[in-house]
Amino acid sequence: METPLPVALLLLFLLPLLLMAVLARRRRGRRTPPLSLLVVAGSGGHTTEILRLLSCLSESYSPRHYVFADSDKMSEAKIRSFEQKTFSNSQFTLHRIPRSREVRQSWTSSVVTTLYSILHSLLLTNKLKPDLILCNGPGTCVPVCISALLLGLLIKRAIIVYVESICRVETLSLSGKILYYFSDYFIVQWPALKEKYPKSVYLGRIV
Repeated sequence: METPLPVALLLLFLLPLLLMAVLARRRRGRRTPPLSLLVVAGSGGHTTEILRLLSCLSESYSPRHYVFADSDKMSEAKIRSFEQKTFSNSQFTLHRIPRSREVRQSWTSSVVTTLYSILHSLLLTNKLKPDLILCNGPGTCVPVCISALLLGLLIKRAIIVYVESICRVETLSLSGKILYYFSDYFIVQWPALKEKYPKSVYLGRIV
C-alpha cells in the first residue's frame, strides 16, 4: 500500500528539518533560523519534478539557491515563474555551473569536464554554505554533492536529500548509483528499487 502523497511529502522534508533544528539548538541554544536550501535543477523533466516537490515547502526553507548547468536553456524561466507564483516573500538566487557530462560524451573526456565542474561547484557551495541540498537525478547534482561532502569535512556539513526520478522504475540513474552511497536520505518512488537498494526510503509516488 502506497503512502498518501501529503504524508510522504511531510516525511520527506520533516526528517532533515528536525535534524537541522536539533543541531542548531545544540550549537546556539536559541530559535532555529530559516534553513538555506540548495536545489539542483536539470534539463528535461528534472526541473519540473523538483519544482513540484518545492511547492509543498514552507517559507522556512529560505533562501533557496538554484543550481543548473550553463547549457540548460529552460530551467531559469521555469524557476522564476515558479517562485513568483508560489512564495509570497520569494528569496532565491540562480547559479550556473559547467555541465559535468554532455549526452554521448566520451567517458575519457567526461573525467576532465567533471573535475572542472567539481571545482566550480566547490567555490559555489563554499560561498552559499547551504544547510540542505535537494536533488533528483540530473548529472549536475553529482559535482555539487561531491563538493558539499568535501566542504563538510572542513567547514560546514550539509544534509543531502536525493529523490530518484519517477521515471526510474527498476534501475537507478547514473547519478543515483553514485549518490546512493553518499546521500543522507535517498528516496525512491517504486517498490522494486527499494528491494534492490535497502538503504533507500520508499514513500510511493511523491511527484
